[in-house]
Amino acid sequence: MMPIDLAAIDRPETPAVDPASALAIDGVTHAFGARKALDDVSLNVPRGSFTALLGPNGAGKTTLFSLITRLYDNRSGAIRVLGHDVRREPAAALSRLGVVFQARTLDLDLTVIQNLVYHATLHGIGFRRAKARGLEVLENVGLADRARDKVRQLSGGQMRRVEIARALMHRPELLLLDEPTVGLDIGSRAALVAEVRRLIAREGIGVLWATHIIEEIEAGDRIVVLHRGRIRAQGTLAEVLAAGNAADISAAFLALTGAAEAGDAHGEQG
Repeated sequence: MMPIDLAAIDRPETPAVDPASALAIDGVTHAFGARKALDDVSLNVPRGSFTALLGPNGAGKTTLFSLITRLYDNRSGAIRVLGHDVRREPAAALSRLGVVFQARTLDLDLTVIQNLVYHATLHGIGFRRAKARGLEVLENVGLADRARDKVRQLSGGQMRRVEIARALMHRPELLLLDEPTVGLDIGSRAALVAEVRRLIAREGIGVLWATHIIEEIEAGDRIVVLHRGRIRAQGTLAEVLAAGNAADISAAFLALTGAAEAGDAHGEQG
């Protein structure tokens, strides 16, 4: 008879890392008092993909991001980043994650490179290595020539690119962007979306891009439609169109979220 490993009885099961998944969310519900902000949400972001989290304002997108990043505690379901559960293994999960929140958080009185180096030190990266990495990521986002300028001297679109560069300092494998084009003009918005798509092609990261702007979505994207805290449809463009019984994504969005959000489906910052 083989001996029993008593230590193994209380050892929590470690989920296997899915090599194809950058983010896996399974059955997550979150409430503020009696109001459910998220209701049994499940979605997947494959590695090397652009996944658009599409929903009108108030759909629950920011709440979901707050759960993924541990600003809120998920008390139901599971959230895994590169296979690491954010509750059981928060350090392992968050170290593989880069985030650009809707509200800007750069220090306007520091230079661009100082903002990046300071962020890198929070991830345990030494000064010399952080400075070299900072110049590298600024080159990748087309801002190497602004490294020593104060952030307040940049345009809104350039600030967003600096925030993306900052999120990439520790080489994450998943990038979250919460309504990153809010407040940008049409040209800056298009340039930012294109830059993120280039990063996916170059570095193979998974991206979850939360938006309510239809024009930011392309035919090859994975799409998740969130409305009033629930997933209404997800999958390829063809699958979402079928779910909305529509010929184009604007019509599908309208069908899946209702006529009240019609204004949000046409690119305005409602």
